[in-house]
Amino acid sequence: MTKKLLEICCYSYQSGLNAFKGGADRIELCAGRPEGGTTPSMAMAEALISDVKIPVFLMIRPRGGDFCYTKSELYVMVRDIENFKKLIPGGFVFGALRPDGQIDEPALKLLVEAADTFPITFHRAFDMCKEPEIALDLLIDHGIKNLLSSGQRDKAIDGIENLKKYKTLVGDRLQIMAGSGVNPGNIAAIDKSGVDAFHFSATKVFDSAMVYRNPNVKMGDEHANEYQLQEADMELIKAAKRVIEKLGKT
Repeated sequence: MTKKLLEICCYSYQSGLNAFKGGADRIELCAGRPEGGTTPSMAMAEALISDVKIPVFLMIRPRGGDFCYTKSELYVMVRDIENFKKLIPGGFVFGALRPDGQIDEPALKLLVEAADTFPITFHRAFDMCKEPEIALDLLIDHGIKNLLSSGQRDKAIDGIENLKKYKTLVGDRLQIMAGSGVNPGNIAAIDKSGVDAFHFSATKVFDSAMVYRNPNVKMGDEHANEYQLQEADMELIKAAKRVIEKLGKT
């Protein structure tokens, strides 16, 4: 039985260290947690890549929102890839769509060429595309190695049947990783889809160290709690790893 991988989505250097120490097989490094992941800083990427012994895939996404990018945004994305390649990351994570919901092939070709020989994960832009079965062949044709998907549902646990269909269609030509709402309690159920890997942030919320808290000022979104911090939890990662290691043994 092929080993199933655990990837942790990390939004900080510390979360990346926790992922490594917790037994993760791979890290997806991002900034912009509220936006669902944006391009991380060069310094954070450099520090984490140098300090962990597992592949670190870098998110290439210049902003939150949709995945329909302008020429100027693609220009920045290509520059980010070119700069990050100097760090020798495990790979890159990106995706692009046209306004009609199809994969943006010219944009994808541009980004793939910039990534050169580095492995690529096409992220959950796939879950927003119009014709997923057509998109699968297109991604394979462009040399994509990994696909992150919730089966075109909000949570992967609800997309099991679609994930199973996608995996049947692609076979070994594309590695499919289940993401969105994945946790140690549902990994075994999601595994019935036949996916190759599991992706989650293992988030733990903890209180800020700030004692003085000015009640008259908000620095961000009015609904955000600026005195709650979030990191990947090592114990939750270990729990997920234990579940994955037991798959197929019972």
